[in-house]
Amino acid sequence: MLTRENLGNAKRIVIKVGTSTLTYATGKLNLLRIEKLARELSDLANQGKQIILVTSGAVGAGVDRLGLKEKPKTIPEKQAAAAVGQGILLHIYEKMFGEYGQIVAQVLLTRADSVNRKRYTNSRNTLMALLNQGVIPIVNENDAVAIDELKIGDNDTLSAMVASIIDADLLIILSDVEGVYTANPQTDPGAVLLSEIADITPEIEELAGGPGTVRGTGGMYTKIQAAKIAVNSGVAMVIASGGRDGVVREVLQGSKVGTVFVSKENRLQIRKRWLAFGVSVSGWVTVDKGCEQALLTGGSSLLAAGIAAVDGDFELGNTISIKSAAGRELARGITNYSAEDVKKIMGAHTPEISNILGSKPYDEVVHRDNLVLLV
Repeated sequence: MLTRENLGNAKRIVIKVGTSTLTYATGKLNLLRIEKLARELSDLANQGKQIILVTSGAVGAGVDRLGLKEKPKTIPEKQAAAAVGQGILLHIYEKMFGEYGQIVAQVLLTRADSVNRKRYTNSRNTLMALLNQGVIPIVNENDAVAIDELKIGDNDTLSAMVASIIDADLLIILSDVEGVYTANPQTDPGAVLLSEIADITPEIEELAGGPGTVRGTGGMYTKIQAAKIAVNSGVAMVIASGGRDGVVREVLQGSKVGTVFVSKENRLQIRKRWLAFGVSVSGWVTVDKGCEQALLTGGSSLLAAGIAAVDGDFELGNTISIKSAAGRELARGITNYSAEDVKKIMGAHTPEISNILGSKPYDEVVHRDNLVLLV
């Protein structure tokens, strides 16, 4: 298991770099920073490490080339800017990595690549083949075709999905902040940087505010959600400032920079990972204390009797989130009943379901085989 002290042992590393790190306040690309990043990652590749770069900046590069005064607001305009910018951004990366003898490959992903089991596996196979040939994959969400329902949402989540798909050892998210603080450092001078987070509790999630900057889309909230995906997939994660020169090297040397999220020891099997994070959550149920214990320690399925509340409009076969009375996400799973039916049978014992609904297709609301614990 990776801790701050032995992060240098990581062999397969995903580095995510955000728009605010790659661009100036003008929206134009910060070429000096990109060049330094390419040199640093090339040096790691020379040490025998497998590097995957998840990058933002396609829209920004397109905005610059198109001569727009500001980032477009509508999705079609953003997609047009991304279509122009993706080629420009890759050309810059190719040129800079090429200076240091590295081959790069562009990989564009959308939400569908993680939702569809076949495409999930195919994405994994493609990325693994590139790594095995010594190539540095440069991954971006396919902004030119992704629409709101298909968007992974931001590149923080995308980077965690990629780290999960390829069994990475470490995910480093380079941001415009140093890490997770006890309060907002921009408004509270007493805010303290948390060096390590071993457990993502509701309190930790509450520390995450809204989106950070005008230019990027991922605030601390999305980074905490990315950390959930990473640590439950057996991947350690670090949030650090992309503005610091040599920050990736510092992280791997065990220096006290950024915030480290310690990974869970048990890597979820690929199917379980896809189940928990590849599919978007359609709703959630809140369970009582007895049910919480049965799920966490008893190896139990989710039964109607333990459900205290239902939220969302989910259907049979959707993925739902299972929360404790305190609001902590305990698990995710595929539901055997719709939200409408769960509302009717919640609190009822299994034999009573037939009388309430007129039939009982399943004993369990979520069967243990289709359930993934996140605690």
